[in-house]
Amino acid sequence: MALFGLVLAAVVFVAWRVNSVLVYNWDWSRVLGFVARIDAETGQWVSNLLLQGLFTTIRLAFWGTILAAIIGLVMGYWRTCDTLALRIISRTYVELIRNIPPLVFIFIFYFFISSQLFPALGMDNIDRNSPWVDNAFFRFAFGEPALFTNFMSGLICLALFEAAYITEIVRAGIQSIDKGQWEAGRAIGLSRSNLLRDIIFPQAIRKILPPLAGQFITLIKDSAIISLISVQELTFLATEVAATTGKTFETWILVAAMYFALCYLFAFVFARLERRAGRSTR
Repeated sequence: MALFGLVLAAVVFVAWRVNSVLVYNWDWSRVLGFVARIDAETGQWVSNLLLQGLFTTIRLAFWGTILAAIIGLVMGYWRTCDTLALRIISRTYVELIRNIPPLVFIFIFYFFISSQLFPALGMDNIDRNSPWVDNAFFRFAFGEPALFTNFMSGLICLALFEAAYITEIVRAGIQSIDKGQWEAGRAIGLSRSNLLRDIIFPQAIRKILPPLAGQFITLIKDSAIISLISVQELTFLATEVAATTGKTFETWILVAAMYFALCYLFAFVFARLERRAGRSTR
């Protein structure tokens, strides 16, 4: 209660300072109108810019989490395997990504890699009127077909960046298992794949789950960076709303609340998974 009281007092103090020093005119109605609006044709409530940006951020978080987890698990395994070539590839990937600022990495990937790779794969020439693309499921999963290439650029860039950190988490989890477990598995004739699947990974996953949860929450927050390459996510659209309405404080306070709600939801889900993993250990 004391902590909540201090937080409330801090919020009141900041609001008072804004009103007294900046003489700021609060007007939440102008910003809230960009969350949802009434469609003139149907007369029903539909999502507006900020809610559309939140949906794009959720899509980025969902697909980015899956892709980053797959890459991180593969690279993490390669970091611990006996094949030297695989260890060199995974080590080079991790060191290259971790030692480049995310802003620089995003610009390099977007302007020098995806701009050459996507046309070669034919993604720029995707048929937007195809029944595989022009349907409700595609829009729900990936957004507007016209922005699909841009969305994929941001998604792959974000996943590659976060996967480098997941790789080290997976490597540390595998290497934290006592060597006696490996030796016992080999002694009873288990192959390396069976040893990893039945003995090592079940123990390692319990150790890597907490740092993985933190990394996936970081992925949600880092998704704001790809607004710099014009991906229509929450931060990008919030910048447009703030510039249009002139209500900077209201816009960014609302956006911060949206990010908090999304990250807290992920934290809650991972906390439940941690508790379940702990019960299975006992």
